Amino acid sequence: MQTQAWKDALKLMRIPFSIYLMPVYCFALSNTPHIPFNHALLIFVILHLLVYPASNGYNSFFDRDEGSIGGLKHPPPPNRQLFYLVVLFDLLAVGLSLLISPLFALGVGVYLLVSKAYSYDRIRLKKYPYLSTLVVCSFQGAYTYWLVLYGLGVEAQALFHGANMRFALVSTLFLCGSYPLTQIYQHEEDRRRGDITLSLKLGVAGTFLFSGISMLLATGLLCDTYWQLGQVYRIGIFLLAGAPVMGVFGHWVWQVLSQGQPPGFGQSMRMNQVASLALSTAFVLMLLLS
Repeated sequence: MQTQAWKDALKLMRIPFSIYLMPVYCFALSNTPHIPFNHALLIFVILHLLVYPASNGYNSFFDRDEGSIGGLKHPPPPNRQLFYLVVLFDLLAVGLSLLISPLFALGVGVYLLVSKAYSYDRIRLKKYPYLSTLVVCSFQGAYTYWLVLYGLGVEAQALFHGANMRFALVSTLFLCGSYPLTQIYQHEEDRRRGDITLSLKLGVAGTFLFSGISMLLATGLLCDTYWQLGQVYRIGIFLLAGAPVMGVFGHWVWQVLSQGQPPGFGQSMRMNQVASLALSTAFVLMLLLS
């Protein structure tokens, strides 16, 4: 019985789902001139195997979802073992971050606290559609981009100047494109809980429009920045890799708005999978060719 409880708790950490946030990490790597391999590997482990799963688990602990959630079509009910795992992952994340630097560990700690505020019942940023979107997209986007760069040894003053400011904004805009799409299939459950998410506020058609505009703005700003840096080949790589994302997104919009199909969990996860794989591949190719 205890073994099954721990298995259920680990499942709710949704470690595979954390891989969908990998493009920001790969994007930061592609814009770093000199990459210390040991730090790059350690940062990946901290973010994708500890920080993001801890946030997922904490969110599940307070949400107590009965329907599908990101990465799990049939989530088990949360238990006290889940809370213990969240605390353990938090401590491991901060502890390992100290191997990079105290300031990096502080940055990771801040991220963990903000992610808790998203779900914690006495704060629950999730109830506020615009504030929660701003916080989630900024922290999973620009903040994480800067955090990875800093962990890789980029000078602090270089983080907030020139191209890195633009790239940080691009990261946030791409999150604005993907984040509402993870909410689009659970309007009824969010409404029952009193969580007025951005997707619920915008409606299905409005969510698609908001996400599409965000992705177009991110693409335009990214290509313009590459052009100004004289990295035209990166524009070609990105547009080629991004074509499947636009194809899947366009087909999904057509199915829902023209054919009357409800936006489902499977479609949302497929969109996340294709976008994560395509963008990560593009940025890794840029890194290898630079």
